[in-house]
Amino acid sequence: MSSVLSSSGISSSDAASKEPAKRVHWLREPLLHFILIGAVLFGVDSLIAGQAEDPNLIVLDAEVDAEAQQVFEAARGHKPDADELRALRRVWLDNEVLYREGLALGLDRGDKTIRERVIFKALSMVDSNTKRPEYDDKVLREWFEKNRARYDIPQRFNFEEAVIAGESSEATIRSFVHALNAGATPEVQAGLRVFKDRPHDNLVKSYGEEFATALESSTPGEWRALQTKSGWRAMRLESVVALQPADFEQLRGVVTGDWTDAVMSEQRSAAVAALAKKYTIVIDGVKQ
Repeated sequence: MSSVLSSSGISSSDAASKEPAKRVHWLREPLLHFILIGAVLFGVDSLIAGQAEDPNLIVLDAEVDAEAQQVFEAARGHKPDADELRALRRVWLDNEVLYREGLALGLDRGDKTIRERVIFKALSMVDSNTKRPEYDDKVLREWFEKNRARYDIPQRFNFEEAVIAGESSEATIRSFVHALNAGATPEVQAGLRVFKDRPHDNLVKSYGEEFATALESSTPGEWRALQTKSGWRAMRLESVVALQPADFEQLRGVVTGDWTDAVMSEQRSAAVAALAKKYTIVIDGVKQ
């Protein structure tokens, strides 16, 4: 029998370009696309901030200038000069007009981009009111023990599958397995697949709970006919790697970060739940 191995990889590359020394044709540069996007963002801010009363009034003020400069500096690494600031203002005004025209035409309906942006801003406001509570070594250790499964290296299983050609009924697999265990040459051809370091959860997900239980209780080196979610298989348990408990001291930094994320997430969920109390929520015709 022959081993069956496969692998795949994905590679990617990024390209970067330097800013031209001359800025005569600034509006033709690729960065304009980025600025157009940025301009839409701070254009919406301005509209929400107080211009909704008169849809025909557009006010470009110091706040808009400051946000436009921030977008530009983040992209270029320096503050805009007078010419660049004038170009930024022109881009902002163009986009503000386009945005309002779009609203008038109802183009914002179903616009996932605008929806996600509003959600992001609201969540940012919630996050600004969250604060990590004080903690000590006891708090971290207790949380570590409650979540130990996240850090322990679980028990793992090394096993093989003899993949036969053609029919793979229960009778065929049992006959094939019997021949292998007896040291005889099977009548059917087969290839060998090797599986290394598979934890219990992986076995259940791939083959089913019944299979996982049967394989894990097998005698190493013995071929068995086991039923999986996709049919009968010829399997042999090779070895079992014992669970490796995690060491808190070695993972203190990781645990602190995970604990912080968990606590902040709980605070965020509680804050959103409090906001939800202001609304009438109906799910599947039922008032919540």
